[in-house]
Amino acid sequence: MLKTLFGSIREYKKDSLLAPFFVIIEVFMEVLIPFYMANIIDLGIEKGNLNYIVKLGVFLFGIALVSLICGVLAGKYAAGAAAGFAKNLRKDMFHKIQDFSFSNIDKFSTASLVTRLTTDVTNVQIAYQMIVRMLIRSPIMLFFALVFAIKINLQVSIVFFIAIPVLGVLLFFIAIKAHPHFERVFNTYDKLNNVVQENVTGVRVVKAYVREDYEVEKFGGISKLIFKFFTKAEKIVALNTPIMQFTIYTCILAISYLAARLITFGAMTTGELTSMVVYASQILSSLMILSMVFVMVLMAQTSAERIVEVLNEESNLSNGENPKTTVKDGSIDFENVDFSYGGDGDNLPLRDINLHIDSGKTVGIIGSTGSSKTSLVQLIPRLYDVTKGSVKVGGVDVREYDIETLRNEVAMVLQKNTLFAGTIKDNLRWGNENATDEEIIRACRLSQADTFIEEFPDKYDTKIEQGGTNVSGGQKQRLCIARALLKNPKILILDDSTSAVDTKTDAFIRKSFREEIPGTTKIIIAQRISSVEDADMIIVMDNGMINQIGTHEELIKENEIYKDVYNSQVKGGKE
Repeated sequence: MLKTLFGSIREYKKDSLLAPFFVIIEVFMEVLIPFYMANIIDLGIEKGNLNYIVKLGVFLFGIALVSLICGVLAGKYAAGAAAGFAKNLRKDMFHKIQDFSFSNIDKFSTASLVTRLTTDVTNVQIAYQMIVRMLIRSPIMLFFALVFAIKINLQVSIVFFIAIPVLGVLLFFIAIKAHPHFERVFNTYDKLNNVVQENVTGVRVVKAYVREDYEVEKFGGISKLIFKFFTKAEKIVALNTPIMQFTIYTCILAISYLAARLITFGAMTTGELTSMVVYASQILSSLMILSMVFVMVLMAQTSAERIVEVLNEESNLSNGENPKTTVKDGSIDFENVDFSYGGDGDNLPLRDINLHIDSGKTVGIIGSTGSSKTSLVQLIPRLYDVTKGSVKVGGVDVREYDIETLRNEVAMVLQKNTLFAGTIKDNLRWGNENATDEEIIRACRLSQADTFIEEFPDKYDTKIEQGGTNVSGGQKQRLCIARALLKNPKILILDDSTSAVDTKTDAFIRKSFREEIPGTTKIIIAQRISSVEDADMIIVMDNGMINQIGTHEELIKENEIYKDVYNSQVKGGKE
Protein backbone atom coordinates (compact mmCIF):
# COMPACT_ATOMS: atom_id res chain seq x y z
CA MET A 1 0.00 0.00 0.00
CA LEU A 2 2.73 2.48 0.97
CA LYS A 3 4.62 1.85 -2.26
CA THR A 4 1.50 2.64 -4.29
CA LEU A 5 0.77 5.81 -2.33
CA PHE A 6 4.34 7.10 -2.30
CA GLY A 7 4.43 6.72 -6.07
CA SER A 8 2.25 9.84 -6.16
CA ILE A 9 4.77 12.01 -4.28
CA ARG A 10 6.97 12.40 -7.37
CA GLU A 11 8.11 16.04 -7.80
CA TYR A 12 7.36 16.78 -4.13
CA LYS A 13 10.10 14.48 -2.77
CA LYS A 14 12.35 17.51 -2.22
CA ASP A 15 9.72 19.26 -0.10
CA SER A 16 9.06 16.01 1.77
CA LEU A 17 12.74 15.79 2.72
CA LEU A 18 13.30 19.48 3.48
CA ALA A 19 10.40 19.60 5.96
CA PRO A 20 11.94 16.98 8.33
CA PHE A 21 15.39 18.55 7.87
CA PHE A 22 14.22 21.93 9.18
CA VAL A 23 12.13 20.22 11.88
CA ILE A 24 15.26 18.56 13.28
CA ILE A 25 17.11 21.89 13.49
CA GLU A 26 14.04 23.58 15.00
CA VAL A 27 13.68 20.91 17.71
CA PHE A 28 17.37 20.88 18.58
CA MET A 29 17.32 24.65 19.05
CA GLU A 30 14.20 24.39 21.26
CA VAL A 31 15.81 21.78 23.48
CA LEU A 32 18.98 23.87 23.91
CA ILE A 33 17.06 26.83 25.35
CA PRO A 34 16.07 25.23 28.74
CA PHE A 35 19.61 23.89 29.15
CA TYR A 36 21.14 27.36 28.92
CA MET A 37 18.31 28.89 30.93
CA ALA A 38 19.59 26.91 33.90
CA ASN A 39 22.98 28.62 33.52
CA ILE A 40 21.36 32.07 33.41
CA ILE A 41 19.59 31.33 36.71
CA ASP A 42 22.50 29.62 38.45
CA LEU A 43 25.49 31.57 37.11
CA GLY A 44 23.88 34.87 36.21
CA ILE A 45 20.88 35.74 38.39
CA GLU A 46 21.95 34.06 41.64
CA LYS A 47 25.49 35.48 41.38
CA GLY A 48 24.36 38.86 40.10
CA ASN A 49 26.52 38.62 36.98
CA LEU A 50 24.67 40.98 34.62
CA ASN A 51 27.29 40.73 31.88
CA TYR A 52 26.87 36.95 31.76
CA ILE A 53 23.08 37.30 31.68
CA VAL A 54 23.23 39.71 28.69
CA LYS A 55 25.69 37.59 26.70
CA LEU A 56 23.78 34.35 27.27
CA GLY A 57 20.48 36.17 26.66
CA VAL A 58 21.67 37.36 23.24
CA PHE A 59 22.86 33.83 22.47
CA LEU A 60 19.46 32.37 23.47
CA PHE A 61 17.69 34.99 21.36
CA GLY A 62 19.75 33.84 18.36
CA ILE A 63 18.85 30.20 19.06
CA ALA A 64 15.16 31.10 19.35
CA LEU A 65 15.33 33.05 16.07
CA VAL A 66 16.92 30.10 14.25
CA SER A 67 14.26 27.81 15.73
CA LEU A 68 11.51 30.18 14.56
CA ILE A 69 12.87 30.42 11.00
CA CYS A 70 13.31 26.67 10.75
CA GLY A 71 9.80 26.15 12.12
CA VAL A 72 8.33 28.44 9.45
CA LEU A 73 10.31 26.71 6.69
CA ALA A 74 9.33 23.28 8.01
CA GLY A 75 5.67 24.30 7.99
CA LYS A 76 5.96 25.71 4.47
CA TYR A 77 7.61 22.62 2.98
CA ALA A 78 5.33 20.23 4.88
CA ALA A 79 2.22 22.04 3.59
CA GLY A 80 3.61 22.10 0.04
CA ALA A 81 4.54 18.42 0.14
CA ALA A 82 1.12 17.38 1.49
CA ALA A 83 -0.86 19.56 -0.94
CA GLY A 84 1.24 18.34 -3.88
CA PHE A 85 0.88 14.72 -2.78
CA ALA A 86 -2.91 15.16 -2.59
CA LYS A 87 -2.97 16.82 -6.01
CA ASN A 88 -1.07 13.91 -7.56
CA LEU A 89 -3.26 11.36 -5.79
CA ARG A 90 -6.42 12.93 -7.21
CA LYS A 91 -4.83 13.15 -10.65
CA ASP A 92 -3.67 9.53 -10.57
CA MET A 93 -7.05 8.31 -9.36
CA PHE A 94 -8.95 10.34 -11.94
CA HIS A 95 -6.72 9.10 -14.76
CA LYS A 96 -7.14 5.55 -13.51
CA ILE A 97 -10.92 5.91 -13.47
CA GLN A 98 -10.83 7.14 -17.08
CA ASP A 99 -9.25 3.83 -18.08
CA PHE A 100 -11.85 1.73 -16.26
CA SER A 101 -14.19 -0.44 -18.26
CA PHE A 102 -17.91 -0.31 -17.56
CA SER A 103 -17.57 -3.41 -15.37
CA ASN A 104 -14.80 -1.73 -13.33
CA ILE A 105 -17.02 1.30 -12.81
CA ASP A 106 -19.89 -1.01 -11.83
CA LYS A 107 -17.68 -2.37 -9.04
CA PHE A 108 -17.40 1.10 -7.43
CA SER A 109 -20.47 3.24 -7.02
CA THR A 110 -20.24 6.78 -8.36
CA ALA A 111 -20.77 8.17 -4.85
CA SER A 112 -17.94 6.02 -3.52
CA LEU A 113 -15.53 7.26 -6.20
CA VAL A 114 -16.46 10.87 -5.40
CA THR A 115 -15.80 10.25 -1.68
CA ARG A 116 -12.44 8.68 -2.46
CA LEU A 117 -11.42 11.59 -4.68
CA THR A 118 -12.43 14.18 -2.09
CA THR A 119 -12.80 13.21 1.57
CA ASP A 120 -10.39 10.28 1.51
CA VAL A 121 -7.65 12.23 -0.29
CA THR A 122 -8.07 15.12 2.16
CA ASN A 123 -7.63 12.75 5.10
CA VAL A 124 -4.47 11.31 3.58
CA GLN A 125 -3.20 14.83 2.85
CA ILE A 126 -3.65 15.89 6.50
CA ALA A 127 -2.01 12.69 7.72
CA TYR A 128 0.93 13.11 5.37
CA GLN A 129 1.50 16.69 6.49
CA MET A 130 1.50 15.52 10.11
CA ILE A 131 3.87 12.67 9.27
CA VAL A 132 6.54 14.79 7.55
CA ARG A 133 6.42 17.34 10.35
CA MET A 134 4.82 16.27 13.63
CA LEU A 135 5.71 12.59 13.43
CA ILE A 136 9.33 13.60 12.89
CA ARG A 137 9.26 16.40 15.46
CA SER A 138 7.77 14.49 18.41
CA PRO A 139 10.19 11.51 18.58
CA ILE A 140 13.20 13.81 18.07
CA MET A 141 11.92 16.20 20.72
CA LEU A 142 11.34 13.26 23.04
CA PHE A 143 14.84 11.91 22.43
CA PHE A 144 16.76 15.22 22.78
CA ALA A 145 14.76 16.37 25.80
CA LEU A 146 15.36 13.05 27.52
CA VAL A 147 19.10 13.18 26.78
CA PHE A 148 19.43 16.70 28.22
CA ALA A 149 17.28 15.78 31.23
CA ILE A 150 19.57 12.83 31.98
CA LYS A 151 22.58 15.11 31.48
CA ILE A 152 21.19 17.49 34.12
CA ASN A 153 20.23 14.82 36.69
CA LEU A 154 19.83 11.08 36.20
CA GLN A 155 17.96 10.51 39.47
CA VAL A 156 15.16 12.93 38.65
CA SER A 157 14.99 11.64 35.06
CA ILE A 158 13.78 8.27 36.38
CA VAL A 159 10.33 9.91 36.60
CA PHE A 160 10.27 10.07 32.77
CA PHE A 161 11.20 6.41 32.39
CA ILE A 162 8.14 5.53 34.48
CA ALA A 163 5.73 8.05 32.89
CA ILE A 164 6.64 7.50 29.22
CA PRO A 165 5.69 3.80 28.92
CA VAL A 166 2.54 4.22 31.05
CA LEU A 167 1.36 7.21 29.02
CA GLY A 168 2.37 5.55 25.73
CA VAL A 169 0.30 2.44 26.48
CA LEU A 170 -2.76 4.49 27.50
CA LEU A 171 -2.62 6.72 24.42
CA PHE A 172 -2.06 3.74 22.11
CA PHE A 173 -5.11 2.03 23.65
CA ILE A 174 -7.21 5.15 23.01
CA ALA A 175 -6.11 5.31 19.38
CA ILE A 176 -6.89 1.62 18.77
CA LYS A 177 -10.34 1.95 20.32
CA ALA A 178 -11.19 4.99 18.17
CA HIS A 179 -10.09 3.51 14.82
CA PRO A 180 -13.12 1.23 14.14
CA HIS A 181 -15.48 4.15 14.63
CA PHE A 182 -13.57 6.24 12.07
CA GLU A 183 -13.78 3.32 9.64
CA ARG A 184 -17.55 3.28 9.96
CA VAL A 185 -17.68 7.04 9.39
CA PHE A 186 -15.97 6.90 5.99
CA ASN A 187 -18.01 3.96 4.79
CA THR A 188 -21.13 5.91 5.73
CA TYR A 189 -19.83 8.95 3.81
CA ASP A 190 -20.30 6.90 0.61
CA LYS A 191 -24.00 6.52 1.42
CA LEU A 192 -24.30 10.23 2.21
CA ASN A 193 -22.71 11.24 -1.08
CA ASN A 194 -24.96 8.79 -2.91
CA VAL A 195 -28.07 10.40 -1.38
CA VAL A 196 -26.83 13.89 -2.27
CA GLN A 197 -25.97 12.88 -5.82
CA GLU A 198 -29.33 11.17 -6.39
CA ASN A 199 -31.23 14.10 -4.94
CA VAL A 200 -29.41 16.79 -6.92
CA THR A 201 -29.50 14.80 -10.17
CA GLY A 202 -33.16 13.86 -9.76
CA VAL A 203 -34.33 17.12 -8.21
CA ARG A 204 -37.09 17.51 -10.82
CA VAL A 205 -38.46 14.06 -10.03
CA VAL A 206 -38.32 14.82 -6.30
CA LYS A 207 -40.31 18.01 -6.78
CA ALA A 208 -42.74 16.43 -9.25
CA TYR A 209 -43.64 13.74 -6.72
CA VAL A 210 -43.49 16.14 -3.74
CA ARG A 211 -40.91 13.95 -2.01
CA GLU A 212 -38.81 16.71 -0.50
CA ASP A 213 -39.70 15.72 3.06
CA TYR A 214 -38.78 12.10 2.37
CA GLU A 215 -35.42 13.10 0.89
CA VAL A 216 -34.71 15.46 3.79
CA GLU A 217 -35.51 12.68 6.25
CA LYS A 218 -33.29 10.22 4.39
CA PHE A 219 -30.41 12.70 4.30
CA GLY A 220 -30.94 13.52 7.97
CA GLY A 221 -30.88 9.84 8.92
CA ILE A 222 -27.49 9.24 7.31
CA SER A 223 -26.12 12.53 8.68
CA LYS A 224 -27.17 11.45 12.18
CA LEU A 225 -25.42 8.14 11.66
CA ILE A 226 -22.18 9.93 10.72
CA PHE A 227 -22.64 12.22 13.73
CA LYS A 228 -23.13 9.16 15.96
CA PHE A 229 -19.96 7.43 14.76
CA PHE A 230 -17.90 10.62 14.88
CA THR A 231 -19.16 11.42 18.36
CA LYS A 232 -18.20 7.97 19.63
CA ALA A 233 -14.73 8.31 18.12
CA GLU A 234 -14.20 11.85 19.40
CA LYS A 235 -15.36 10.90 22.91
CA ILE A 236 -12.64 8.26 23.02
CA VAL A 237 -9.99 10.57 21.53
CA ALA A 238 -11.02 13.33 23.98
CA LEU A 239 -9.57 11.19 26.79
CA ASN A 240 -6.12 12.17 25.47
CA THR A 241 -6.20 15.61 27.08
CA PRO A 242 -7.13 14.71 30.69
CA ILE A 243 -4.75 11.74 30.71
CA MET A 244 -2.00 13.95 29.30
CA GLN A 245 -2.64 16.77 31.75
CA PHE A 246 -2.78 14.38 34.70
CA THR A 247 0.53 12.80 33.68
CA ILE A 248 2.24 16.15 33.14
CA TYR A 249 1.20 17.56 36.53
CA THR A 250 2.04 14.30 38.28
CA CYS A 251 5.51 14.35 36.73
CA ILE A 252 6.02 18.00 37.67
CA LEU A 253 5.03 17.25 41.27
CA ALA A 254 7.33 14.21 41.37
CA ILE A 255 10.20 16.18 39.85
CA SER A 256 9.64 19.08 42.24
CA TYR A 257 9.61 16.72 45.22
CA LEU A 258 12.79 14.89 44.20
CA ALA A 259 14.53 18.10 43.11
CA ALA A 260 13.66 19.86 46.39
CA ARG A 261 15.35 17.11 48.36
CA LEU A 262 18.40 17.25 46.09
CA ILE A 263 18.57 21.05 46.26
CA THR A 264 18.44 20.86 50.07
CA PHE A 265 21.49 18.61 50.06
CA GLY A 266 23.25 20.70 47.39
CA ALA A 267 23.06 17.99 44.72
CA MET A 268 20.92 20.11 42.36
CA THR A 269 20.46 23.80 41.58
CA THR A 270 17.35 25.94 41.15
CA GLY A 271 18.18 26.51 37.48
CA GLU A 272 18.44 22.78 36.87
CA LEU A 273 15.01 22.28 38.47
CA THR A 274 13.55 24.89 36.10
CA SER A 275 15.07 23.11 33.10
CA MET A 276 13.76 19.73 34.28
CA VAL A 277 10.21 21.10 34.50
CA VAL A 278 10.48 22.46 30.93
CA TYR A 279 11.89 19.15 29.68
CA ALA A 280 9.06 17.31 31.43
CA SER A 281 6.57 19.42 29.51
CA GLN A 282 8.42 18.87 26.20
CA ILE A 283 8.71 15.10 26.71
CA LEU A 284 5.10 14.54 27.70
CA SER A 285 3.63 16.93 25.12
CA SER A 286 5.66 15.07 22.49
CA LEU A 287 3.91 11.89 23.56
CA MET A 288 0.53 13.60 23.32
CA ILE A 289 1.27 14.89 19.83
CA LEU A 290 2.43 11.42 18.85
CA SER A 291 -0.88 10.00 20.01
CA MET A 292 -2.81 12.61 18.02
CA VAL A 293 -0.77 11.86 14.91
CA PHE A 294 -1.30 8.18 15.50
CA VAL A 295 -5.07 8.68 15.68
CA MET A 296 -4.98 10.73 12.47
CA VAL A 297 -2.85 8.12 10.72
CA LEU A 298 -5.23 5.38 11.85
CA MET A 299 -8.15 7.44 10.59
CA ALA A 300 -6.36 8.06 7.29
CA GLN A 301 -5.43 4.39 6.98
CA THR A 302 -9.01 3.54 6.01
CA SER A 303 -8.97 6.35 3.46
CA ALA A 304 -5.59 5.23 2.14
CA GLU A 305 -6.83 1.67 1.68
CA ARG A 306 -9.84 2.93 -0.28
CA ILE A 307 -7.58 5.10 -2.47
CA VAL A 308 -5.16 2.24 -3.14
CA GLU A 309 -8.10 0.01 -4.02
CA VAL A 310 -8.86 2.37 -6.93
CA LEU A 311 -5.20 2.83 -7.94
CA ASN A 312 -4.59 -0.94 -7.96
CA GLU A 313 -7.77 -1.75 -9.86
CA GLU A 314 -6.84 -3.00 -13.30
CA SER A 315 -9.19 -2.52 -16.21
CA ASN A 316 -10.39 -5.86 -17.52
CA LEU A 317 -10.34 -4.33 -20.98
CA SER A 318 -6.85 -3.73 -22.30
CA ASN A 319 -4.99 -3.77 -25.57
CA GLY A 320 -3.27 -7.01 -26.53
CA GLU A 321 0.16 -7.24 -28.07
CA ASN A 322 0.47 -5.36 -31.37
CA PRO A 323 -3.16 -4.14 -31.48
CA LYS A 324 -4.63 -3.23 -34.85
CA THR A 325 -5.00 0.50 -35.44
CA THR A 326 -7.15 0.44 -38.57
CA VAL A 327 -10.79 -0.60 -38.91
CA LYS A 328 -11.41 -1.76 -42.48
CA ASP A 329 -15.18 -1.19 -42.63
CA GLY A 330 -18.37 -1.19 -40.57
CA SER A 331 -19.31 -4.85 -40.96
CA ILE A 332 -20.29 -6.59 -37.71
CA ASP A 333 -20.31 -10.28 -36.77
CA PHE A 334 -21.51 -11.97 -33.59
CA GLU A 335 -20.33 -15.57 -33.41
CA ASN A 336 -21.81 -17.85 -30.72
CA VAL A 337 -21.82 -14.98 -28.22
CA ASP A 338 -22.78 -15.41 -24.58
CA PHE A 339 -22.46 -12.48 -22.20
CA SER A 340 -22.80 -11.86 -18.47
CA TYR A 341 -21.93 -8.66 -16.62
CA GLY A 342 -20.10 -10.66 -13.98
CA GLY A 343 -18.06 -12.43 -16.66
CA ASP A 344 -18.58 -15.77 -14.92
CA GLY A 345 -21.12 -17.34 -17.27
CA ASP A 346 -23.96 -17.14 -14.75
CA ASN A 347 -27.14 -15.14 -15.25
CA LEU A 348 -26.53 -14.50 -18.96
CA PRO A 349 -28.32 -11.40 -20.35
CA LEU A 350 -27.28 -12.56 -23.86
CA ARG A 351 -27.22 -16.17 -25.03
CA ASP A 352 -26.22 -17.86 -28.26
CA ILE A 353 -26.08 -14.72 -30.43
CA ASN A 354 -25.14 -15.27 -34.08
CA LEU A 355 -25.46 -12.27 -36.34
CA HIS A 356 -23.92 -10.76 -39.49
CA ILE A 357 -24.36 -7.12 -40.55
CA ASP A 358 -22.90 -5.85 -43.83
CA SER A 359 -21.08 -2.54 -43.81
CA GLY A 360 -23.31 0.43 -44.58
CA LYS A 361 -26.56 -1.31 -43.72
CA THR A 362 -29.27 0.13 -41.50
CA VAL A 363 -30.31 -2.27 -38.75
CA GLY A 364 -33.23 -1.89 -36.38
CA ILE A 365 -33.48 -3.66 -33.03
CA ILE A 366 -36.87 -4.20 -31.40
CA GLY A 367 -37.69 -5.96 -28.17
CA SER A 368 -39.45 -5.65 -24.87
CA THR A 369 -37.86 -3.95 -21.86
CA GLY A 370 -35.20 -6.26 -20.44
CA SER A 371 -34.62 -8.16 -23.68
CA SER A 372 -30.93 -7.05 -23.61
CA LYS A 373 -30.95 -4.77 -26.65
CA THR A 374 -28.49 -2.36 -25.00
CA SER A 375 -26.29 -5.22 -23.77
CA LEU A 376 -26.01 -6.41 -27.38
CA VAL A 377 -24.79 -3.12 -28.85
CA GLN A 378 -22.43 -2.37 -25.94
CA LEU A 379 -20.29 -5.30 -27.04
CA ILE A 380 -19.57 -3.68 -30.43
CA PRO A 381 -17.36 -0.78 -29.15
CA ARG A 382 -16.05 -3.17 -26.48
CA LEU A 383 -17.58 -1.42 -23.51
CA TYR A 384 -17.76 -4.97 -22.16
CA ASP A 385 -16.07 -8.16 -23.29
CA VAL A 386 -18.03 -11.22 -24.31
CA THR A 387 -18.13 -14.13 -21.88
CA LYS A 388 -18.08 -16.65 -24.73
CA GLY A 389 -17.67 -16.42 -28.51
CA SER A 390 -16.50 -13.33 -30.38
CA VAL A 391 -17.64 -9.99 -31.77
CA LYS A 392 -15.97 -8.85 -34.97
CA VAL A 393 -15.87 -5.42 -36.57
CA GLY A 394 -14.45 -5.17 -40.06
CA GLY A 395 -13.75 -8.90 -39.91
CA VAL A 396 -11.46 -8.58 -36.87
CA ASP A 397 -12.22 -9.58 -33.28
CA VAL A 398 -12.77 -6.36 -31.29
CA ARG A 399 -10.28 -7.64 -28.68
CA GLU A 400 -7.52 -7.37 -31.28
CA TYR A 401 -8.05 -3.66 -31.90
CA ASP A 402 -6.49 -0.75 -30.09
CA ILE A 403 -9.43 0.29 -27.88
CA GLU A 404 -9.16 3.97 -28.76
CA THR A 405 -9.07 3.18 -32.48
CA LEU A 406 -12.13 0.95 -32.23
CA ARG A 407 -14.19 3.45 -30.23
CA ASN A 408 -13.26 6.29 -32.56
CA GLU A 409 -14.85 4.28 -35.38
CA VAL A 410 -17.94 3.28 -33.39
CA ALA A 411 -20.08 6.25 -32.32
CA MET A 412 -22.68 5.42 -29.73
CA VAL A 413 -25.51 7.60 -28.49
CA LEU A 414 -26.50 6.10 -25.16
CA GLN A 415 -29.95 5.91 -23.58
CA LYS A 416 -28.96 8.49 -20.99
CA ASN A 417 -27.96 11.56 -22.99
CA THR A 418 -25.39 13.71 -21.24
CA LEU A 419 -24.42 17.26 -22.12
CA PHE A 420 -21.74 19.22 -20.30
CA ALA A 421 -21.54 22.81 -19.13
CA GLY A 422 -20.32 24.98 -21.99
CA THR A 423 -21.53 26.18 -25.37
CA ILE A 424 -23.30 24.03 -27.96
CA LYS A 425 -20.07 24.08 -29.98
CA ASP A 426 -18.06 22.89 -26.98
CA ASN A 427 -20.41 19.96 -26.51
CA LEU A 428 -20.45 19.01 -30.17
CA ARG A 429 -16.66 19.09 -30.40
CA TRP A 430 -16.55 16.19 -27.95
CA GLY A 431 -17.14 14.18 -31.12
CA ASN A 432 -14.27 15.86 -32.93
CA GLU A 433 -12.25 18.52 -31.14
CA ASN A 434 -10.91 19.82 -34.48
CA ALA A 435 -14.30 20.04 -36.19
CA THR A 436 -14.84 23.17 -38.28
CA ASP A 437 -17.96 25.31 -38.03
CA GLU A 438 -19.12 23.89 -41.37
CA GLU A 439 -18.77 20.32 -40.10
CA ILE A 440 -20.69 21.19 -36.94
CA ILE A 441 -23.52 22.76 -38.94
CA ARG A 442 -23.68 19.73 -41.26
CA ALA A 443 -23.87 17.29 -38.32
CA CYS A 444 -26.65 19.37 -36.75
CA ARG A 445 -28.51 19.43 -40.05
CA LEU A 446 -28.32 15.63 -40.28
CA SER A 447 -29.61 15.25 -36.71
CA GLN A 448 -32.31 17.92 -37.25
CA ALA A 449 -30.76 20.01 -34.47
CA ASP A 450 -30.07 23.02 -36.68
CA THR A 451 -33.71 24.13 -36.65
CA PHE A 452 -33.88 24.86 -32.92
CA ILE A 453 -30.26 26.01 -32.62
CA GLU A 454 -30.91 28.78 -35.15
CA GLU A 455 -33.76 30.02 -32.98
CA PHE A 456 -31.43 30.68 -30.02
CA PRO A 457 -30.12 34.28 -29.81
CA ASP A 458 -26.50 33.07 -29.61
CA LYS A 459 -27.08 30.11 -31.95
CA TYR A 460 -24.11 27.70 -31.70
CA ASP A 461 -22.51 29.78 -28.94
CA THR A 462 -25.55 29.27 -26.70
CA LYS A 463 -24.54 28.21 -23.20
CA ILE A 464 -25.62 24.74 -22.10
CA GLU A 465 -26.18 24.36 -18.36
CA GLN A 466 -24.68 21.41 -16.51
CA GLY A 467 -26.48 18.25 -17.60
CA GLY A 468 -28.28 20.13 -20.39
CA THR A 469 -31.06 21.30 -18.09
CA ASN A 470 -31.87 24.32 -20.28
CA VAL A 471 -32.77 22.25 -23.37
CA SER A 472 -35.63 19.81 -23.85
CA GLY A 473 -35.25 16.03 -23.99
CA GLY A 474 -35.70 15.98 -27.76
CA GLN A 475 -33.21 18.80 -28.27
CA LYS A 476 -30.71 17.04 -26.04
CA GLN A 477 -31.08 13.82 -28.07
CA ARG A 478 -30.52 15.60 -31.35
CA LEU A 479 -27.40 17.37 -30.03
CA CYS A 480 -26.01 14.04 -28.84
CA ILE A 481 -26.66 12.49 -32.27
CA ALA A 482 -24.86 15.43 -33.93
CA ARG A 483 -21.95 14.98 -31.54
CA ALA A 484 -21.69 11.31 -32.55
CA LEU A 485 -21.89 12.15 -36.26
CA LEU A 486 -18.91 14.51 -35.96
CA LYS A 487 -16.72 11.46 -35.33
CA ASN A 488 -17.38 10.36 -38.91
CA PRO A 489 -17.72 6.80 -37.62
CA LYS A 490 -17.90 3.60 -39.60
CA ILE A 491 -20.61 2.40 -37.20
CA LEU A 492 -23.31 4.60 -35.64
CA ILE A 493 -25.39 3.17 -32.77
CA LEU A 494 -28.53 4.96 -31.57
CA ASP A 495 -29.73 3.35 -28.35
CA ASP A 496 -33.34 4.54 -28.15
CA SER A 497 -31.96 7.99 -28.93
CA THR A 498 -34.94 9.42 -30.80
CA SER A 499 -37.60 8.50 -28.25
CA ALA A 500 -38.10 12.14 -27.25
CA VAL A 501 -38.51 13.50 -30.80
CA ASP A 502 -41.73 13.44 -32.79
CA THR A 503 -42.23 10.90 -35.56
CA LYS A 504 -41.84 13.55 -38.29
CA THR A 505 -38.44 14.66 -36.99
CA ASP A 506 -37.47 11.01 -36.50
CA ALA A 507 -38.30 10.34 -40.16
CA PHE A 508 -36.22 13.33 -41.29
CA ILE A 509 -33.24 12.08 -39.24
CA ARG A 510 -33.46 8.62 -40.84
CA LYS A 511 -33.82 10.16 -44.30
CA SER A 512 -30.69 12.26 -43.69
CA PHE A 513 -28.78 9.16 -42.64
CA ARG A 514 -29.78 7.27 -45.81
CA GLU A 515 -28.79 10.10 -48.10
CA GLU A 516 -25.79 11.65 -46.39
CA ILE A 517 -23.95 8.76 -44.69
CA PRO A 518 -24.75 5.68 -46.79
CA GLY A 519 -21.38 4.07 -46.04
CA THR A 520 -21.90 4.13 -42.26
CA THR A 521 -23.43 1.09 -40.59
CA LYS A 522 -26.42 2.36 -38.62
CA ILE A 523 -27.91 0.42 -35.71
CA ILE A 524 -31.12 1.85 -34.27
CA ILE A 525 -32.65 0.54 -31.04
CA ALA A 526 -36.21 1.78 -30.81
CA GLN A 527 -39.56 1.20 -29.17
CA ARG A 528 -41.47 2.64 -32.11
CA ILE A 529 -41.92 0.43 -35.15
CA SER A 530 -41.91 3.56 -37.34
CA SER A 531 -38.30 4.23 -36.30
CA VAL A 532 -37.05 0.96 -37.81
CA GLU A 533 -39.60 -0.16 -40.42
CA ASP A 534 -37.50 1.09 -43.35
CA ALA A 535 -34.30 -0.59 -42.05
CA ASP A 536 -32.47 -3.11 -44.24
CA MET A 537 -32.92 -5.67 -41.49
CA ILE A 538 -34.72 -5.73 -38.16
CA ILE A 539 -33.61 -7.86 -35.19
CA VAL A 540 -36.31 -8.95 -32.78
CA MET A 541 -34.87 -9.58 -29.31
CA ASP A 542 -36.60 -11.69 -26.68
CA ASN A 543 -35.25 -12.70 -23.28
CA GLY A 544 -31.60 -12.20 -24.24
CA MET A 545 -31.80 -14.09 -27.53
CA ILE A 546 -32.46 -13.23 -31.17
CA ASN A 547 -36.03 -14.28 -31.84
CA GLN A 548 -35.95 -13.51 -35.56
CA ILE A 549 -34.25 -11.34 -38.17
CA GLY A 550 -35.97 -9.95 -41.24
CA THR A 551 -37.42 -6.93 -42.98
CA HIS A 552 -40.54 -5.13 -41.82
CA GLU A 553 -42.67 -6.96 -44.39
CA GLU A 554 -41.28 -10.37 -43.42
CA LEU A 555 -41.65 -9.86 -39.69
CA ILE A 556 -45.17 -8.45 -39.92
CA LYS A 557 -46.19 -11.73 -41.51
CA GLU A 558 -44.07 -14.25 -39.59
CA ASN A 559 -43.12 -12.91 -36.15
CA GLU A 560 -45.70 -12.81 -33.37
CA ILE A 561 -43.67 -10.48 -31.12
CA TYR A 562 -43.14 -7.94 -33.89
CA LYS A 563 -46.76 -8.25 -35.04
CA ASP A 564 -48.07 -7.64 -31.52
CA VAL A 565 -45.91 -4.54 -31.11
CA TYR A 566 -46.96 -3.22 -34.52
CA ASN A 567 -50.67 -3.83 -33.96
CA SER A 568 -50.61 -2.25 -30.49
CA GLN A 569 -48.94 0.86 -31.84
CA VAL A 570 -51.11 1.15 -34.93
CA LYS A 571 -54.35 0.56 -33.02
CA GLY A 572 -53.24 2.90 -30.28
CA GLY A 573 -52.61 5.53 -32.90
CA LYS A 574 -56.12 5.20 -34.40
CA GLU A 575 -58.09 5.18 -31.20
